[in-house]
Amino acid sequence: MRVLACQEPGKFVYKTAAEPVLEKGQAIIKIKRIGICGTDLHAFEGTQPFFSYPRILGHELAGELIAVDGAPDFKVGESVSFIPYFNCGKCVACRNQKPNCCAAIQVFGVHIDGGMAEYVSVPSYALLHGNQLSFDALALVEPLAIGAHGVRRAQVTPGEFVLVIGAGPIGLGTMEFARIAGAKVIALDINENRLAFCKERLKVDYTINALEADVTEELKKITNGDMPTVVIDATGNLKAINNAFQYMAHGARFVLIGLQKGDISFNHPEFHKREATLMSSRNATREDFEHVIKAMENNEVDPTTYITHRVKFDEVKDQFHTWLNPENGVIKAVVDLD
Repeated sequence: MRVLACQEPGKFVYKTAAEPVLEKGQAIIKIKRIGICGTDLHAFEGTQPFFSYPRILGHELAGELIAVDGAPDFKVGESVSFIPYFNCGKCVACRNQKPNCCAAIQVFGVHIDGGMAEYVSVPSYALLHGNQLSFDALALVEPLAIGAHGVRRAQVTPGEFVLVIGAGPIGLGTMEFARIAGAKVIALDINENRLAFCKERLKVDYTINALEADVTEELKKITNGDMPTVVIDATGNLKAINNAFQYMAHGARFVLIGLQKGDISFNHPEFHKREATLMSSRNATREDFEHVIKAMENNEVDPTTYITHRVKFDEVKDQFHTWLNPENGVIKAVVDLD
């Protein structure tokens, strides 16, 4: 079979590899769609934490189940996706039902080789039923689950103001699930096209361009002086994260979905007087994946809205670098292996 490996930052190479053979407790999937994630883009740039080269990227995947062991509820031939975070089942996080932050986690396409291949072998326990969803939809379950998990971490309640910083795919998904939770959503970004997408396609309540407005004053106007009770960063940008501490209401929760390599800093008295809560949100759990699938089935989320670019597997090497350019208007690029 053919695979596409990122040999080093900025360099992809097509290779030939042996097709996987069914092993105990494993499942083999014929890949039909590959979603391109910010993690993949950062890996290509050389800016992704927890990463080594060479690596086969790809963890937003959908395909056809062609062989399986140890998953009696699944049938050969059905459409599937899977949870691409493989956990040890033994560490303190796993014992406390937090496999998404397992101490020995192996994320498909990050810590181990991923899904830019014609076939993959994954643990059967990670499989997700396709439930009649299209391959396009199934390839977007994972990135949407990241946002859904962040919203669940924040314990968003109906009627509260939720500020989501960053209108990339993860931020957009976060906005959708904050809306589904009943929040009044505020999108903050520096890209006017992305903000227009939020308003026109996702029906986000409020948008702010950080380059054109006094963000604090705009937030005060929107929230009647209270400021947002939930702030969620989906940028992974150090300046954006540090600035966001000033946007919090008293008693607010600040959730970091975005990830960057440096140290964050904030004024302790300002943070303390708010009795603020700071938390990270890593990956997602089966509960989040199932929530996303149900939202798709109920037409609360239209995953095809996000797909702006589509290429064949043979075209990825030549096209990938163009998706790093914001001027190309990429929200979600999808690789088609049909």
